[in-house]
This record gives sequence, C-alpha cells and structure tokens, in this order.
Amino acid sequence: MAIVPCSSNSLGAIASGNGSELLTRAAAVCLKERFPLVLAHRESPLSLIDIENMRTLTLAGAIIAPCNPGFYLNPESMNDLVDFVTARILDCLHVEHELSARWPGAH
Repeated sequence: MAIVPCSSNSLGAIASGNGSELLTRAAAVCLKERFPLVLAHRESPLSLIDIENMRTLTLAGAIIAPCNPGFYLNPESMNDLVDFVTARILDCLHVEHELSARWPGAH
C-alpha cells in the first residue's frame, strides 16, 4: 500500500494506531500483516512530532518516502520530477515499471 501524498495528520493517526477511517485502518492492517506500507509525506518543514511519527512507523515496518525529487539526474521537465518520485515509490513496493528515473545500477 502506498499513501501518496501522506499528510502529517494521516501520518500521526497511523503512528498512533488510530484506525477509525478507511485509510488509517488499511494502513494498520498492512503493518499488522507485514505488507509493504509506503508513506510519501508531503509537508515541509517537519516538526519534531512528524519526525517522531516517522520514527515510530519506520520501527513498525513502514517505509517513509518523502515526495522529494532528485535533482542530481538533471530533470528537464516537471514530468521528470514526477517520474522520479513515482519510480522511488514503485521500487519500494517492488513493482516492475519502465520509468527511466533511476540511478545507475538500480533494479
């Protein structure tokens, strides 16, 4: 499961185990069943609360993959930036894709 984008509100609810809404309940089930859970946090700057929630979720087995594009590949368009973030998320989920936004030697 990938939550894209993941707000600080959703991040906190998932970290605290609050499964009162469909999104947070589905995330809790992924953690419980050891299914992949990727959270693409969208907000900046981060508060200490966000960082602690990310820590809690990482320890629980989630992957925090912020929506931060890599500029080291010299993107030429907005699509290149979107493809970069999308490719990272798909890689975290072990989903095959044909996006070219990869660093040399990746998958």
